[in-house]
Amino acid sequence: MRLHELKAAENSTKNRKRRGRGTGTGQGKTSGRGMNGQNSRSGGGVRLGFEGGQMPLYRRIPKRGFTNRFAKEYAEINVSVLNKFEDGSVVDFNSLKEAGIIKKAKDGVKVLGNGEIEKKLTVKAAKFTKSAAIKIEKAGGKVEVI
Repeated sequence: MRLHELKAAENSTKNRKRRGRGTGTGQGKTSGRGMNGQNSRSGGGVRLGFEGGQMPLYRRIPKRGFTNRFAKEYAEINVSVLNKFEDGSVVDFNSLKEAGIIKKAKDGVKVLGNGEIEKKLTVKAAKFTKSAAIKIEKAGGKVEVI
């Protein structure tokens, strides 16, 4: 078999609709647009969200909530992830990034208290939950808030 001998499987490809090629084609004259009206004209149609003059849904529904533009977003990790590091090592943002645990810096690292830690580590981060700090110190490590 050669490259020029290849053919698509039967019924796997479909010819495109060739519009406006005469009345015998089934897509001639008005090309499937109907007789008159906004959508039959070139450039016709309505904008996104338009409901024929009725108040659109996105304006009928009440506004809810508030987004704080100044809120800090932290890269969160669990205590159990810290077991990847060797005993006695210092864990900071750079070491977490090298280990592939964190991808983006955001506004710092926050350590959460999910899981257990068996290794003695010095952990440097922007924030710690109470349970995370207790678990790290119970394992013999240190907690440093940057």
